[in-house]
Amino acid sequence: MPPLQARNAWRVLFLLALINLLNFYDRTIPAAVVEPIKAEFGLADTHIGVLGGAFTVVYAGAGLHLGKLADRASRKRVMGWGLVAWSGFTAASGAVVNFATLLLTRLGVGVGEAAYAPAANSTIADLFPPQKRSRAVAVFSLGLPLGLTLAFFTTGAMVDAFGSWRAPFLVASVPGLLLAAAVFVMREPVRGASERLAAPTAEVDRPIRTLLAVPTMRWLVVSGIGLQVASYSVATFLVPLFQRWFGASLTVAATNTGVVLGLTGLVGLLLGGFVADRAARRSPRGRVLVGAGCLTAAVPLTLAALLLDRGRSGLFVVLFGLGWLLVYQYYTAVYPAIADIVAPGLRSTAVAVYFAAMYLLGGAIGPVVTGVLSDRIADAQGGASEAAAEARGLHDSLLFVVPPSLALTALALYLAARTIHADHDARLRRPVAESR
Repeated sequence: MPPLQARNAWRVLFLLALINLLNFYDRTIPAAVVEPIKAEFGLADTHIGVLGGAFTVVYAGAGLHLGKLADRASRKRVMGWGLVAWSGFTAASGAVVNFATLLLTRLGVGVGEAAYAPAANSTIADLFPPQKRSRAVAVFSLGLPLGLTLAFFTTGAMVDAFGSWRAPFLVASVPGLLLAAAVFVMREPVRGASERLAAPTAEVDRPIRTLLAVPTMRWLVVSGIGLQVASYSVATFLVPLFQRWFGASLTVAATNTGVVLGLTGLVGLLLGGFVADRAARRSPRGRVLVGAGCLTAAVPLTLAALLLDRGRSGLFVVLFGLGWLLVYQYYTAVYPAIADIVAPGLRSTAVAVYFAAMYLLGGAIGPVVTGVLSDRIADAQGGASEAAAEARGLHDSLLFVVPPSLALTALALYLAARTIHADHDARLRRPVAESR
């Protein structure tokens, strides 16, 4: 008998995607108001990098524990209370008095958001059978570009309307509480319901060691590290780059960033989900190779965009946007691949381990390295004006960080494609333990 799809699969998926949109909206707001925050609190780019890096450290560390909890307890309760927490801390971010209090509130947002992704991805794997998971993940992942797009398109307008960079944080906190109520009453699928598996076995004693013993899992983790170094560097500093390098206003810079990082994802994810599922019909290797090929093509496009001179912002949007459209294929390749090689009872933990590694070693490091490089390159500009030096510093730091990180991601995906067939077959022969 073929694997089953839950009757409420699409309704639950729509709710999870909507929450995912809010997830990325809330975490993106600081990136859209970097320059006003720097001006009010007298910060350098290094401080901005630390703000983003500290968020990801807490997000990753808390995610490990909350991922394990989601494999043992009600996933909808884990997601619901996490949503309540991050919405509250988002509101508090609009009332901070200095950099230290801003840092603390963003750490709180990180803890709340850490509860979401592991439980949500595990739930999706139980809602949809393997041959439909890339498309389901694509719909869920639409929350990423939509959240970025809305954040970058609306934050500048709200700042102008209210005359304060604090207003977007307060406005963004309200929808989260409403969505949390919907999560608490949704019907959660049974673990393994979308697959014809053997009866549950005993709980795994050392789940993290078990997961990292799978070769494909290790390569997927490496790919995630490379991706997050690039992604978090770009998400943190692209608005300031448009302002400093291309001379755009805050509103124009945020809108351009919304096009480059947001609108491209709508096309990239929908197309990627369809292509990845077709490529995976014969073997799980197919969808991973699709991701690897797209990341490979993204490298020269982003490099070409960053090599443009300061008067060609329109061409930058086109080239970098095309590159980032291809980057979005990563998600439709990797998240279903984790489900292909990990049994249902360990999937929340697997996503949490994957997230912890890529955020601690990628997302936390990328913005800090980019910020430090930016300040040091700016300091070395000698006779240049302060504005010109800061523009050069930020531009060159992104040039040194982003294309090489994407190249590392592509290489790791190619290596994962070499091992996933064997790891997938091994999982089917010996189902890993179901959690209680």
